Amino acid sequence: MAEHPHATLVRKGYDAFSRGDMDTLRGLMSSDATHHVPGSHPLSGDFKGQDAIIDMYGQLFGRTNGTLKVELRHVLVDGRGHAVAVHHYTAERNGKLIDENGAIVFRIVGDKITDLDECVEDINRANTFWG
Repeated sequence: MAEHPHATLVRKGYDAFSRGDMDTLRGLMSSDATHHVPGSHPLSGDFKGQDAIIDMYGQLFGRTNGTLKVELRHVLVDGRGHAVAVHHYTAERNGKLIDENGAIVFRIVGDKITDLDECVEDINRANTFWG
């Protein structure tokens, strides 16, 4: 049985992110996509538009000196424009280590990601790590 197209789209996004392929990521998102990041740290908030999202991704890699690693574990779809990706991530920053699970709820219209709602395992830990 073939994988649902929304699951395939999300997997392509995670693969591109892991390889640092921002051009591919741009092609998977609508021009006005928004990525919502929880917490109260410098990289939290709403990043609207491809440029803002790609810039934030660059900051994730830059602030961790390239140590950020994300492993996609599961993709769940509802067949109505939503997908949930469960992942595990690790990174080092300023002598601190983060090693936890997370998820992103995707809204997909047609064949483009329009909204990414990020969820973290421990908001306080994320605030401390990224703060």
